[in-house]
Amino acid sequence: MNGSDSPEPFIHPDRVRRLNDRPWQPGRYVLYWMQQAQRAHDNPALSFACGQGRRLGLPVVVVFALLRRYPEATLRHFRFMLEGLAETAQTLSTVGIPFVVRWGEPQAVVQDLASDAAGIVCDRAYLPPLAAWRTALAESAPCAVWQVETELVVPADVASARLEVAARTLRPRLLRHLPEHLEAAAQAPVQSGEPPALAGESLADLDGLCRGIDADRTPGPVTRFLAGGRAGAERALARFMGTALDGYAARRRHPEAAAVSHLSPYLQYGQISAQRIAAMITARPGTADADRDAFLDELIVRRELAHNFTLRHPAWDRHEGVPAWARETLARHAADPRPHVYGLAQLEAAATHDAYWNAAMTEARLTGYMHNHLRMYWGKKILEWSPDAETAHAHCLALNNRYFLDGLSPNSYANVGWIFGLHDRPWPERPVFGTVRYMNAAGLERKCDIGAYVAGVGRLAADDMKAS
Repeated sequence: MNGSDSPEPFIHPDRVRRLNDRPWQPGRYVLYWMQQAQRAHDNPALSFACGQGRRLGLPVVVVFALLRRYPEATLRHFRFMLEGLAETAQTLSTVGIPFVVRWGEPQAVVQDLASDAAGIVCDRAYLPPLAAWRTALAESAPCAVWQVETELVVPADVASARLEVAARTLRPRLLRHLPEHLEAAAQAPVQSGEPPALAGESLADLDGLCRGIDADRTPGPVTRFLAGGRAGAERALARFMGTALDGYAARRRHPEAAAVSHLSPYLQYGQISAQRIAAMITARPGTADADRDAFLDELIVRRELAHNFTLRHPAWDRHEGVPAWARETLARHAADPRPHVYGLAQLEAAATHDAYWNAAMTEARLTGYMHNHLRMYWGKKILEWSPDAETAHAHCLALNNRYFLDGLSPNSYANVGWIFGLHDRPWPERPVFGTVRYMNAAGLERKCDIGAYVAGVGRLAADDMKAS
């Protein structure tokens, strides 16, 4: 974007896309539909809306559509999200920007406010059903609709317009564009006029809002382990940079070492900017190259590879999304004997013969978190213990999306796909797995102190029993 449509602060034009050809209209406000980037700071879409408000001499209004039900989302997910939204509402109120939260489908909620809007700004989504909300709104809105990419360091269309087969194919493209997209200006929202009074739900009573949500309540909130919101995200980032970044390359595969960032849930709900994290890690003095590069590879390359998958593959949420070579080898071994076969209920109850697997599942049930290296082992064992690959894929996704705070995200769908060969290569052939990569307990024992991890989860479970 150039000319009069590019007010300060500068937002890289690669992040901005016009979703329809309607002009800005005479209106009472610029409307920002917040959905993916649930934060007030370091939010290019909000900054763009504020810039347009200054250009037009109009106030900015932020709207959020709160669904009573979202497929597979549980009370755990909703509560974490609402904790962040309450903090965002408070921050916006300090600068006079109203945050209008209304129950309903996004298109209907936003459309109701669109008649008085000069134009609409939205953030980009990376799962096809959520992207379809934006497309539908752009078709029905009476005014200009602009989309601003907020959640990736290198915008998805700049990184690659095709489906990438592995990190090795995407990495050079990302690194080529990374320097110009590492800007990390502390973009604070600014109001440009007196906004109208608009009705919405109060975020002061989260318990009351949760009672209005039609979701599975069994995986309950995990606030005592991980609270939602920007403040929690900033604490996690500060802790990681202060105590875990040094030595990250060597210790990140050790689940007993607490050497990871715990930022993935905050990134999933847009409560912290990936750009900000990348810029902070890059600017930290004294960080060893190996530690910095290992973390940035996870944050940028692996994460954006997952977003590329959900954006570009039509079967992003199904076993058909796994590469053909992997589906074919798994199908050839479908009749192989399986010494242990567990159904979904047994898996969910952590009632297998494998103490390491049971500990990982228990931690996820209690806290909404599982160490990434254990997620690999966890998923590979589900594949080994299921009657066929299709059932295993469905069980992995069901458990992942039900219990993990960062479930229902591009990373989740790609990580589950990786268990079955996505973004990987063929390995030596073996029973059940064919040429799909295999993992076993002996590998965990060689690479980390898995006994210490199991003991730690045991203490966690005991404390939870006392607390309840």
